[in-house]
Amino acid sequence: MGSNEQMGTVAADHVQIVSRRMIKPPSDSEEAVNIHLTPWDLCLLTIDYVQKGILLPKPPAGAAGERLVDTLASSFARALGKFYPFAGRLVVEPHDGGTIAVLLRCTGEGAEFIHAVAPGVAVADIIGSLHIPSVVCELFPLNHVLSADAATEPLPVLSAQVTELADAVFISMSMNHSVGDGTAFWEFLNTWSEINRGGVDLHEVRTPAPVHQRFFIDTSPVPIRLPVSKLQDVVRRFERPTVQECFFTFSAASIQKLKARANSETDATVAISSLHALLAHVWRAVSRARRLPPGQETSHSLLIGCRGRVKGIPEGYLGNAAVFGKASSTVGEILDKGLGWTAWQLSRVVASFDEAAMADWLDRWTREPNFVYAGNKLFGGAGAAVATRSSPGFDVFGNDFGWGKPVAVTSGPSNKTDGKVTVFEGAERGGSMSLEVCIAPDALQRLLVDEEFMDAVTVSMP
Repeated sequence: MGSNEQMGTVAADHVQIVSRRMIKPPSDSEEAVNIHLTPWDLCLLTIDYVQKGILLPKPPAGAAGERLVDTLASSFARALGKFYPFAGRLVVEPHDGGTIAVLLRCTGEGAEFIHAVAPGVAVADIIGSLHIPSVVCELFPLNHVLSADAATEPLPVLSAQVTELADAVFISMSMNHSVGDGTAFWEFLNTWSEINRGGVDLHEVRTPAPVHQRFFIDTSPVPIRLPVSKLQDVVRRFERPTVQECFFTFSAASIQKLKARANSETDATVAISSLHALLAHVWRAVSRARRLPPGQETSHSLLIGCRGRVKGIPEGYLGNAAVFGKASSTVGEILDKGLGWTAWQLSRVVASFDEAAMADWLDRWTREPNFVYAGNKLFGGAGAAVATRSSPGFDVFGNDFGWGKPVAVTSGPSNKTDGKVTVFEGAERGGSMSLEVCIAPDALQRLLVDEEFMDAVTVSMP
């Protein structure tokens, strides 16, 4: 393991940083290569890093402090050996005609590893309330950093923070969104926990092997050139809105009731899925909580995965592989026409993105690049929009680092806008799901007393 460590203590309200290290992958990892980014990657340069974290039980006596942290740093380095591009850096290359290309250069410079302590923060402080407490933000690194910033500043594309609490350990990561999506994020964390739990060799961990080289359609130029002379020309920084969050868990039985109700209310030829029934339930409840007028346009955007929809994307592909789809309606329609009709609007949007639609999106983007911004309707933020991110299919609660499975999961402060909903698998597993709902404070208070919404909620905390 290679590392450069800086020691010190920096107070940050409840959390103190003890040390920062730049962890390098083993020297026998893949040689330096350039990875050219796809439209799926490039369109996300303008939003924050992906941030997720898990709350783990207190390690056994003798496994805390520097011993614990050194062990986690060692397994982190070994995981980087398998995911070596995450130790690289984003680079901007100038091209003719005042254009630029952005690529991931696998330099092996390292990923950041932070050790922090918060002896005054306990598990009950994090999961003992309906609301997600502000201290959670301090448990994440690289807050409010845009992915594009890593191409213009000396920033890593991956940073991990291990925070020792009074009676638990919180492990979080922030990953540059242009480098990978949720699948890449959780595959790395799954691999890291597996190595730390069992001390296994890299070749024994998680098959298939991750595929880092990107997928391009035949008509795509490589590298893709952006029609700007400076990357900062496409960056927009928005004022962070005042929002609050709550974490709601829905049991498998509760979700099945919503699914059965949705399917009974529509004569669509394609069955409504559990996820779409649940998201329709949220969309309608949030619209009520916002007290939107019946004629107000409202939208719900979803990330639609390309894995399994586009031929040629290999198993183990770890670049971004998703596009944004959006269902739009009026508030009156989704409230009056019911759960089934609303869920069908979401299902219909997802079904419309077949392989041909994906290829058309990729081809069109190379000719007319457009970027995702946290202030637009794809991320909520417009007062009437809902935007769902992440997936209940990611393995969250299997991340046992050797002393017990997670007791909770949460996201960091990145891309938090009015209307953002983050989906996780439920701790119960077997079909349960959890939603992190982020909306304006007054609307959230009304959501918490919405009987139709809350009747389906099993647990209102992480």
